[in-house]
Amino acid sequence: MRIGLDIMGSDHGPSVPVRASILAAKELPEAVRIVLIGNEEAIRGRLHAEGADASRFDIVASRDDITMGDHASKALVAKPESSISIGFQLLKAGKLDAFASTGNTGAMLVGSVMVLKPMPGVMRPCITSILPKADGRFGLMVDVGSNADCKPEMLFQFGLLGSLYAKHVYRIPTPKVGLLSIGEEEKKGNALTLAAHALMKGTDRFNFIGNVEGRDLFMDKADVVVCDGFTGNVVLKALEAFHDLVKQRGGNDPFLERFDYQNYGGTPVLGVEGTVMIGHGISNENTVKNMLLLTRKVVESQLHRRIQEAFEQPA
Repeated sequence: MRIGLDIMGSDHGPSVPVRASILAAKELPEAVRIVLIGNEEAIRGRLHAEGADASRFDIVASRDDITMGDHASKALVAKPESSISIGFQLLKAGKLDAFASTGNTGAMLVGSVMVLKPMPGVMRPCITSILPKADGRFGLMVDVGSNADCKPEMLFQFGLLGSLYAKHVYRIPTPKVGLLSIGEEEKKGNALTLAAHALMKGTDRFNFIGNVEGRDLFMDKADVVVCDGFTGNVVLKALEAFHDLVKQRGGNDPFLERFDYQNYGGTPVLGVEGTVMIGHGISNENTVKNMLLLTRKVVESQLHRRIQEAFEQPA
């Protein structure tokens, strides 16, 4: 297995992803190779400074890299030798089994759609976030930012994609899929959720349990919570801000600590022709390490093939 990591996308510079790769390599079997994509001099210098064995990694040089301020779609074309562009090229060519980055999220999403392409039948790829549960387990929320405007059919597909991810990567046998709305009654909601509920009701593609409300997010009612990317991103950012505020005020509750994104690393882009992982630009080395470990799980679960098979079935 070969996992490509964008070394140039971190807000902290190349040092954090290189250190993360060293930490991950200690936990990964030798059959898993981490391919470091970025400034070769910076990579080799950091490996040497950390006392790491450079032969444990493959290095692919990049230049003129994509920054957080770059226009996502234009940068991929204008900067073909950037770490993100090279990562997608290698993944598409089959020279990587997965590509991970904490760089420009827009560029990662554009690359996923424009370079790799959505799988046949997938209207729009989506991304997820972890939802800690009060009973110690956790669930998923999808979409959390890649699709601000959605059609009902897209929410239906998010339910299927989220269910497959929860089942095959997180080993939840029959994930309960809920639709985020303003009331549990099926006639509650806006035009989008009402139409999506009608599509989901009675489906045999996944285990739909009906509407869920905001107060249900951390309870056992649903394992996968479906919403449009606008709503999901607002919920996600509010949860992150609440966690940070409590921490700043001296709070030290184990349940609240499970809201810290650093524990989980990143999210796959579900529904594209390849395994792409996206993480926060502000991630520290432990967060990026966790993203690499999760990437291995996603590849080994054959999630890509499972999604492909599911979308080959008649609707």
